[in-house]
Formats: sequence, structure tokens, C-alpha cells
Amino acid sequence: MRSYNKNIKFKAFATALILLIGAVACAQVAIKTESKEFQLGDGLSFNVNDGEYKFSISGFIQGVYKYEKTDGAVAVNYFNSRNAYLTLSGSMYKEKVSFMLQNNFSNGKPLLDAWVAYSPVSNLRITFGQKQTFTNNREMTFYEDKLQFVDRGIFSSTFCNTGREFGVFFEGQIGKNNFIVKPKFAITSGDGINSFGTNSADVDKGGLKYGGRLDILPLGSFKPGNDGYIADLKHEDKLKILAGVAGSLNVGASNKIGDGHAEFAFYDSSKKEKLPNYRKFYGDILFKYKGFSLLAEYVKTSASALDNSFVDSAATLPLYPTDISQYLVLGKGINIQSGYVTKSGYSLDFKYEKLTKEFNVNSSLLVNQNGYTVGLAKYLKGNNLKIQTSVTSLNQEQLNSVSNAVENVRTISGQISFLVVF
Repeated sequence: MRSYNKNIKFKAFATALILLIGAVACAQVAIKTESKEFQLGDGLSFNVNDGEYKFSISGFIQGVYKYEKTDGAVAVNYFNSRNAYLTLSGSMYKEKVSFMLQNNFSNGKPLLDAWVAYSPVSNLRITFGQKQTFTNNREMTFYEDKLQFVDRGIFSSTFCNTGREFGVFFEGQIGKNNFIVKPKFAITSGDGINSFGTNSADVDKGGLKYGGRLDILPLGSFKPGNDGYIADLKHEDKLKILAGVAGSLNVGASNKIGDGHAEFAFYDSSKKEKLPNYRKFYGDILFKYKGFSLLAEYVKTSASALDNSFVDSAATLPLYPTDISQYLVLGKGINIQSGYVTKSGYSLDFKYEKLTKEFNVNSSLLVNQNGYTVGLAKYLKGNNLKIQTSVTSLNQEQLNSVSNAVENVRTISGQISFLVVF
């Protein structure tokens, strides 16, 4: 009950701030002149008072065909609209306020981003609402239309869901020229996207999530617009490096990766609900130089607050140390991806991923696996119009239900994607 009240107060406070800032900003708008323009990738923009106020309607559509064949199983073919985004965004220069509302209508729960940001000074940005968090790995900080491959690989998708969370986010910057440091900190609900639940009885579980990221650009910033992608679309004239570390502590997690709630519950000796803490640590580095890019990522997850925990409400079945891997994704992983984009827009990309479970037990949610991906892409108008294809070979451990032995199973998949950003 205490954590429930804390989450309600936190959400009420954040929501009140969003409404207050939006009301104050809108009340101060005085329309004098107006211009409209459309640019592929920037959507339809409305500029008021010579750009002092701006409102944009944008989005993107991604159609994907996929073939997948797993050892011992029937091949699967499907074609669908993987992403159908509609984005409403705007900014108010004088009030130092910006906002975004973003939906993916290919999902059953389309709302992805809904936030208002305020910049009291040029090097500080405070955001309230639901947004893509920076406490995950580097690839998860990029929007879905900015990926180097057709979709995210096993490294990102195993430890994250959509990468969105509800809370308050602080982003700063120190330095401007040859050496830049970007500290970031977030306090979120800890229950992932749309954490209010489906109804009034579906409330948050556990406490809050605390996370942060520290990014360093030791050789200065990327070319304008080249920091939003993994690939080097702008062809950096000089070597550029972006190195970072990120981490989070989810107090009272009840979802296998801390992106949801109410998947499981533990109890203490007095039969009261007791949830474990879930920790994530990331390290990553990105290089770009003359069309070449290299991204290396590492992740390690762990759990705490497990002492005197029971898996049943009667507090008769204790939670043994390795049992926690049945409920939380625990282990480590690496992701290395590289590519080269020609000046005419052709790209050849490679990726290697490996995940290792923390405990050597067959009941672990995380299984040992590794995979290779080769991708080809044609950027017709920057990243705003592109055709991509990729082939992946994935090997993972699987328990044979007949022999009860662990064996390696191979999955081969191929994808073709056509993406238009409007």
C-alpha cells in the first residue's frame, strides 16, 4: 500500500507539472504570422512568428517481409506493417518548452511517447511524461526508424521492451567544442510503458526506478544530424567517438526485464508482498569516420533484496538463490555491429551478439545464445527513404523435452524492409 501511494503521488505531481507548463505556454502565444512547409523526414511544419513557435505532424511507415526457419520446425513466412507511427510535436522558443505525442498504430497499445520538456538554461533539459529512456543500451536510445538493421537484435530485445518509461528525466551538457560530457538522470515508475495499467485495479507494483547515463565525446560532437543514427550517413571528416555508461536500479520489480508489472510476486515471512530489486549496467562505445561506423555494447543484469523471500503467499516455499533466474532475465551480453555507407547511399553492415545466463540451470529465462547478422541497405534520401534486407543465423540452447538434455538449436531468418519517413 505504501508503494502504491508513492506511485500515485509521483504520477499526480508529474502530470500536474505537465498541465501547468502547457497551460502557461499556450496562454502566452500571440499569433502574428504563419508559414507552412513540408520536408520528407520533417513532416508538415507550421511556423508562427518567424519560427518562435513551431508545430509539426510527422511519422513513418515500415513494411516488412520475414522468413524464419528453426531446426525441427516448419518455416514461417509473414508480411506486415511493423511500424506505423504518427507524431505530433512542437516547441515554444521564448517559453523554452517543447512537447511530443507519438503513437505506433501497429501495436495493440499504440501510445509510445507523451511528454513536455522545459529548458531553464541552454545546457539543461527537464522532461516530464513518458519517453524513450537513456538508461538502456545505446541502440535502445535511437528511435525505431533510425536503426542500422531492419530491427533490433537479441541483445536489445532480450533486456528491453520498447525502451519507454513514465517519469521525470534530466539531461545536461558540459562543454561545446573538443570535449563534451553529457550527464543524465531519471526517476521513473519502474513499470515500463503505459504503467498506469489497463484499469483502476491494475496499479503499479513495487517502488520507483532510478537510472542514469554518462556520455563522453572526447573528440567533439558529430556533424549536425549525424548523432541520431548508428550508421555514419554524414561521413565524418575526422574520427568521432561517443562512449557511455548507463545503469538503473528498479526497486521492487515484478516483470522479467522491469518493463511491466504483476508477472510474479514474492512474500516475506509475515506473508506480505515482497518484490526483488532489479539492476542493469551498460557500457557502450560508438566510432564514426568517413562512412565507417562501429558500435560495441555490454550489459550485465543482477537482482538483490532476495533474503527471506517466499514464492507462495503462505510463506512456506522459500526462494532459493538460483530460482530468481526463473523470474528475472539475469546474465550478461555483448553486441558488436559495424558497417560502411558509401556516398551514394549503399550500406553493408555486420553484427555479432552473444548472451550468457547467470546461473547454469535449465529453468533460466535467459538462455545461452549467439547470432550473426549481415545487412544491406540503400538510403534513397538520407534515412528518410530506405530499403533494407538482412540475414540472421541464431544459435541458442534448448531443453529437449524427450531426452531432457540441453541441445543447440539453429534459426535462420531473412527480412526485407521498406521504410518511409514523412
